[in-house]
Amino acid sequence: QVQVVESGGGLVQAGGSLRLSCAASGRTARWYEMAWFRQAPGKERELVTAINWSGGSTYYADSVKGRFTISRDNAKNTAYLQMNALKPSDTAVYYCATRDPQLSHEYDYWGQGTQVTVSS
Repeated sequence: QVQVVESGGGLVQAGGSLRLSCAASGRTARWYEMAWFRQAPGKERELVTAINWSGGSTYYADSVKGRFTISRDNAKNTAYLQMNALKPSDTAVYYCATRDPQLSHEYDYWGQGTQVTVSS
């Protein structure tokens, strides 16, 4: 089993920054892909960003390009999401997820989520 724990959420004013962390433990492997999803009230969960095992391949939703940066430290089994120039529309519960791309097309392991609230 793999455990995923997010941290770093909070309340910030528009234009501010936050950094989220995602620590994976258990039966993890450095080749696992890691991703951040978010779900705002009344909306479906959406993929925000993802990163492959080496960090050489990343994906960003159009809504966050140029403002958010995903990174990872494989020695610590931890991924990070640096969020800059935050907007009220970024308010959501942010979830970290991970998967073994050799075994699954879906993200199988999820954290409990961390709330990010951006005030105007």
